[in-house]
Amino acid sequence: MKQTVFPSDKELLERYRAGNSSAISELIDRHAKRVRDYIYMLVKDRDLADDIFQETFIKVVRVIDEGRYTDNGKFLSWVLRIAHNQVIDHFRSGRQQQTVSESAAGYDLLGTRPLLEDNVEDKMVASQIEADVRRLVEELPEEQREVVKMRYYGGLSFKEIADQTDVSINTALGRMRYALINLRKMIKDNQIILA
Repeated sequence: MKQTVFPSDKELLERYRAGNSSAISELIDRHAKRVRDYIYMLVKDRDLADDIFQETFIKVVRVIDEGRYTDNGKFLSWVLRIAHNQVIDHFRSGRQQQTVSESAAGYDLLGTRPLLEDNVEDKMVASQIEADVRRLVEELPEEQREVVKMRYYGGLSFKEIADQTDVSINTALGRMRYALINLRKMIKDNQIILA
């Protein structure tokens, strides 16, 4: 009986770097259960775990694409460390949102208007940036445009997007990744400043 030989993580990474985009999907699929279970163990919420899982692999792919990942034979350990950091970042941001400013508590020590109140110019610039980004989103391929709109304008989790579009979570993640790559390129090509 012939045994099936599966490529190592290192081989899949090399294939991905050589242009085989399905290799990264295979690598993500290989470790998905372990990473998702680890995140769930920390956050105790399936939907939140799915979102953090997606953010983890977006970061993993970004670091690999930027050439900042050095393979030392411990790919899964590296991914779990990123997942752990994503969980910490989530809880930190939640803690920051729970702080109450003095004006929100009902008083202002100086009795003045907030210093950072938006002026008309700031509102016009923000409105123009939003219009530019929406226009660029409309230029994306249909599948990518759909994922971006569902995630950023609809506020859906990647699990919800996958369910609604009848694809796997990894496919939804891949479409978002390519959408972001395309948007960055269009922003650069159109010399749009997002600040």
